[in-house]
Parts: sequence; structure tokens; C-alpha cells
Amino acid sequence: MNAPGSDMSTDDAWEAWGRKDPYFGVITDPRYRRTGLDAQARDLFFATGQGHVDYLLATIRRRIDPGFAPRSILDFGCGVGRVLVPFAALACDVVGLDVSPSMLDEARRNCDERQLRNVRLLVSDDRLSGFDELFDLVHSCIVFQHIPAQRGRAIFSRLIERLRPGGVGAIQLVYSKARYAPTQGIPPPESLHRIAAEDVSSEDSDPIIQMNPYNMTEVLFAMQASGIGNFYTDFTDHGGELGVFLFFQMPPG
Repeated sequence: MNAPGSDMSTDDAWEAWGRKDPYFGVITDPRYRRTGLDAQARDLFFATGQGHVDYLLATIRRRIDPGFAPRSILDFGCGVGRVLVPFAALACDVVGLDVSPSMLDEARRNCDERQLRNVRLLVSDDRLSGFDELFDLVHSCIVFQHIPAQRGRAIFSRLIERLRPGGVGAIQLVYSKARYAPTQGIPPPESLHRIAAEDVSSEDSDPIIQMNPYNMTEVLFAMQASGIGNFYTDFTDHGGELGVFLFFQMPPG
């Protein structure tokens, strides 16, 4: 177990969510609490995944590549498989990565329940060392905010390296908080320290994980240094956590 507030403690907290309340850990809506997760709530949960994939495809085809039809997809931070399920209907080969074995166990149950044979589930590490192939689509949403920025920047660059020529990245990151509006998104001096995980007060408490903003200059520098010239951005706002959804394409080989 890593010390609360350490760079790896957020991974421990995510595994705790996987054991305690995996669906609510992915989408913090009371309907997805383990205690009330009935068949209707599960159907709604996975419907949000289908809606997300519809949004991804529409945005990529409108803004990046009109004929985009991925045959291979990598989902970084796949959780219980919310978007893996619709990805599996879209592509021949889908890989889901997550740091939580418990989340991956639940994702496997969801894939097996639907008889999805084209999905591989792998425990993730910062080096992405569990596989070596390239992908048509590399995706991550509401994941990087839980990774300290120094670690996340390196992972972001490695995900770019996993794109085949002409492949598309769709990656969401947080850059600020709505409550910093008086300073145009810049944290006040007393908030400049990294937001760290806190101790869980009891076994019944929800795990608390880090919420980390990213310096967009560093992110865009990594993209341009990788040869990316074509990208599009949508703004995101999840409960006051302000972010961007970056859509970008590797140059054709």
C-alpha cells in the first residue's frame, strides 16, 4: 500500500473503488451505487458508454477524418468496461487497460456476459509494457485527472507512440477548476500545492483519489513534438473540474 498523497496512492484508491463500488467509482451518480444497482441502472450505465462512443465517432469524422473506421482500439483506464462494450462492436481488436485488478475483473464479467471475444484486458503500468502493437484509436476519458501530472505526462506521450500512422487519439484531461474563475483559471497561491489523496477514515468511507490539473503548454508541446499537426478540442466540465477533450491524428506513414 502506498502512503496517502504519494504519486502511486491514487492507484491504490482506484483499486479500493474497484472492490467497494466500481460502477459508482466510474460515474458518481447514486443510481450506480452497488446497493441499488439493478438491471435498469446497469442498462442505463452502459447506455452512457454507447452515447460516449457515438460522440467520439461523430466528432472524429466531422473534425479529423471523415472516413474514420477503426479496426483496433486501446482504451486507457477502462474501468468496468463502460465504453469497451460499444468499442467491441466497432472494432476487431480492443484492448482495455486499468491499474485496478478488481475493475478489470468486473470488466471481464461484463464482456463475458455479452460474449465479447475480441476484448483483451490488461493491468496497466506507466510504461504500457503489457503489449507492443499500434492502434487506430487510442482513447482515455476522466482518467488522467486521477494521475499526478508528472506521471501523466509520460503516459500521455507513450499513448501517442501507440498510434499507428493515420491513427487518432481521443484523450481528455483536466486543466483547472470552475472555482478559480476570479483568477481566470489560475490557482490562488495557497492552492498551488498538488491536490493529494487523503486518509480513508474508516472501512465504510469512500476512497478519496487525487484530482490533478495538467499544464496544457506541456501537453501541446508533447503533441507537436510527436509530429501531430491536425487536432480539435472540445471543452469539458465534470462537476466544476474544467478540462479539454483532445482529438488528434498521427500523420500518415
